[in-house]
Amino acid sequence: MTDQYTVSVLGTGIMGAAMARNLVRAGHTVRVWNRTRAKAEPLAADGAYVADSPAEAVQDADVVLTVLYDGPAALEVMREAAPGLRPGAAWVQSTTAGIEAITGLAAFASEHGLVFYDAPVLGTRQPAEAGQLTVLAAGPVQGRELVEPVFDAVGARTVWTGEDGGAGSATRLKLVANSWVLAATAATGEVLALSKALSVDPQHFFDLIAGGPLDMGYLKAKSALVLDDRLSPAQFAVTTAAKDARLIVEAGARNGVRLDVAEASAERLERAAAQGHGDEDMAAAYFASFEEKTGD
Repeated sequence: MTDQYTVSVLGTGIMGAAMARNLVRAGHTVRVWNRTRAKAEPLAADGAYVADSPAEAVQDADVVLTVLYDGPAALEVMREAAPGLRPGAAWVQSTTAGIEAITGLAAFASEHGLVFYDAPVLGTRQPAEAGQLTVLAAGPVQGRELVEPVFDAVGARTVWTGEDGGAGSATRLKLVANSWVLAATAATGEVLALSKALSVDPQHFFDLIAGGPLDMGYLKAKSALVLDDRLSPAQFAVTTAAKDARLIVEAGARNGVRLDVAEASAERLERAAAQGHGDEDMAAAYFASFEEKTGD
């Protein structure tokens, strides 16, 4: 039988809420907090305790799971949680925080006696809700018995990348993976935009590449969100994707690599957000190909 623990989930957006529900279903005691309480309150019906503050949420927690916007947000919330943290608890940091931020987060964990795991996840709303995420994890072998039941509840697969969470090996792999996802998303949007401009039925393009090496399930899935006007609720929001794109560009620059596609993807996503698509699925970067927001 799976070991059952008290797990605190800080951040109940698209991913955090889904992960919290799956933790409850796995039999864990789940305490949740979100800056906007209204986003956390529906989890009470699933059996989670909704806390008024991060410090209250982490009381008696065996595992603290952060699923927040970025590294600075994760550090700020954990500072607020500090009075309630229990030394020896595991901190599973699942925010896509970027390489530079991980060092500071690991230092905070060390200062407060927490066992730190760098553990971003691959997947969007649908696999998160189904408990089918891929967990990329780095952290000490001693203590994994606390976090592996959590990973099993939220994911279908855990990929261990190292034993030092503070080194950010899991985050590094996540940025590499996300660079591919963002490039494919941008290419999908441009294919649809060019098809529209040249009066080409997108289905003719899909038929042209069907079954060959250029065919991709991801292309068809993201295209369908645009063509069928199913961009809300987002699987992964434009604003969050733009943040990740900037983290990728910065990581490349700090290591002597110019990432032109990632830079362009960030600009497209930011342009789409400025047009009013920030809360829609990242496939809405399609609209950045046009001067004005369009529902076509």
